[in-house]
Amino acid sequence: MNSTESKCLSTASTDGGSRRREVPQSLIPTHFPAHDPALIVTGVVRRGDGRGRLLGFPTANIVLDPGTHRHGVWSALVVTADGRRWPAAVSIGRRSTFYGRDGQLLLEAHLLDVEGLDLYGEEISVHLCERIRPQRRFADVDDLKDQLARDVHHSRSWAMSSSAADTR
Repeated sequence: MNSTESKCLSTASTDGGSRRREVPQSLIPTHFPAHDPALIVTGVVRRGDGRGRLLGFPTANIVLDPGTHRHGVWSALVVTADGRRWPAAVSIGRRSTFYGRDGQLLLEAHLLDVEGLDLYGEEISVHLCERIRPQRRFADVDDLKDQLARDVHHSRSWAMSSSAADTR
């Protein structure tokens, strides 16, 4: 574990509550301490199958090469080429609940408190800051949606506490 991961882990909330707190734009961290470049994924946003939107968690998707990234669910910072930035809940994996082991390897970034933003065709960098949990297959869609809500809550809490640390 590097220093960025340990810093994030020490400030993350684990209460799992369902309250939604919007992350004010002014509190989104502008930078993080230098960390392993393997934890930064850059790619062009591609259309997926729209499943995230149907589940209530729309995502910006980057197709990944097999074996090159750390599978799991992360709290992250998404940055566009023009410098816009958003905290996000990010999944890296094959969407095994729907596709088993045969799914395409994707990074799926759910930008927090963002609606209607079109990033298709844009290059983004995703800074993976805190690993929340490993990938897993869910018994049904309701179990998956419940876990996604907990992951988003965790990422929102991480963003709020990271932004506070960023101002110190």
